[in-house]
Amino acid sequence: MTSTTTASAHNLLTDNPELYEARFPDPDRLAGRWTEDCLRRHGAGQRVLDMGCGTGRDAAHLHSAGRTVTGADLSEAMLVHARAHHPGPEYVRADLRGFDLGQDAFDAVVCLDSALLYCHTNDQLDAFLSSCLRALAPGGLLVAEMRNGSYFLGRTDLLDTPKVNEFTWQGTAYRSTTTLTVDRTAQLLHRKRVWTADDGSEPVEQRSAWRLLFSQELRHLLAAHGFEVLELHDGPGPRTEPPWQEGLLPGRTADADRLHVVARLTQPS
Repeated sequence: MTSTTTASAHNLLTDNPELYEARFPDPDRLAGRWTEDCLRRHGAGQRVLDMGCGTGRDAAHLHSAGRTVTGADLSEAMLVHARAHHPGPEYVRADLRGFDLGQDAFDAVVCLDSALLYCHTNDQLDAFLSSCLRALAPGGLLVAEMRNGSYFLGRTDLLDTPKVNEFTWQGTAYRSTTTLTVDRTAQLLHRKRVWTADDGSEPVEQRSAWRLLFSQELRHLLAAHGFEVLELHDGPGPRTEPPWQEGLLPGRTADADRLHVVARLTQPS
């Protein structure tokens, strides 16, 4: 490992996709199945853009369900891994903070695992939603899953105290120590993660952040860009406890630590 202080320069997980999949295993393709359930329940067409597709696991699952899928990510290492290990979709490099992959080219845009929250500013959020407006055919869906800003209103159980995780990959034991803090003025959840390994390498410190969005704020942003909110709830979903299972319908609250959104484009692009 080499030492770094910014996630934008290097990121141990996104630079090493196999390590990412070892740290965040999803053998049952829970996120992909949840997404397919949302798309099917709301009658989405076949053409799907998975924005922030990462290693391609969810994109490949949607492809196996019979959809025509494009996976997009900013990490070239992730895209190389996706093409080799999760074939089927077309994989392209694109930035969710502003992309142009064709007019009316998709029937749904999917944005999972808090990828949307890498839009830190209002301008970046506007650029993402404007890009979705351009990319989606009339009546197309936006499906997003992310951390819930409302959870951090008055709650500190996830903040300040470091959380330790350990796992082994290819014979090396890895240990991550993660600390979350909130910048309430900027509505940013900051993450500092320190990696160590038992192979003698130097520790790695990485920093990143997510925008904290609130339910009414998100409804306003979506409406301003021509979307009608069909679902907005805290679970069940692929990262909730207990997790989503087939047959479970969306809840009616938006108070827990994950937020799930399905919105339909009603305004022509």
